Amino acid sequence: MNEEANSRSGIQVIARAAAILRALRDNSDGMSLGQIAEQVELPRSTVQRIVGALQVERLVIASSSGGSIRLGPGITALSEGTHYNVVDDCRLHLSELSRRLGETADLSVLRGAAMIFLDQVPGTHRLRTVSAVGDVFPLTTTANGRAALALLPPDRARALAEAEWQRRGQQGDWPSFATLLDRIREEGLASDIDEHTQGISALGGAFCDRNGEIHAVSVPVPSQRFAHTRKNIETALRETLAAVKRDGRR
Repeated sequence: MNEEANSRSGIQVIARAAAILRALRDNSDGMSLGQIAEQVELPRSTVQRIVGALQVERLVIASSSGGSIRLGPGITALSEGTHYNVVDDCRLHLSELSRRLGETADLSVLRGAAMIFLDQVPGTHRLRTVSAVGDVFPLTTTANGRAALALLPPDRARALAEAEWQRRGQQGDWPSFATLLDRIREEGLASDIDEHTQGISALGGAFCDRNGEIHAVSVPVPSQRFAHTRKNIETALRETLAAVKRDGRR
């Protein structure tokens, strides 16, 4: 009887730990113990005990002040053991896209409330745009972020957009933005004309990988030549996205 009870207790602890890890996955900026407890609907003391065990295994880490918990390097190490690596799968496509256009090609992923850059192939023009792998970009003012939002259910997209506007102190207009997302869904590509960074414009398209994560391929260009090259970028980007999706179904 005790053995059966211990087994049930162990299963319950694993389920609770998994719920905590999922909550942290969806909140890339980190969460306090109280916030985690509220989201997973567990007592704070229980969350503190489980988080402590996860910290020992480096599956979660705390900020230097100890006030914020986020996913740790142990999660990355575990994920590297999976067979599918979207960066490896997309690298050739990014390289061909960049070579074809002479422009920078980026790969990013929707994580929590932002787009995180996973890979980049720099363009060959002397004047080109460059971002660092690991950079975090907003959702509502970037081509890749808008493309990713367009793949989400409207209620989820609205929640993320309005939360971002609130964090950034912006006065958002959801009806107009929802119309923009509808157009992106219909056309398959999103644009950013000097909206995220003055002097840089971009086109981007999103796709779901075989694990269900939303990624985006984008091409940022100095605005002074964007209008002249836009049609070529659209054509090349659509063909690249089609190839990425086709490979993802294999």
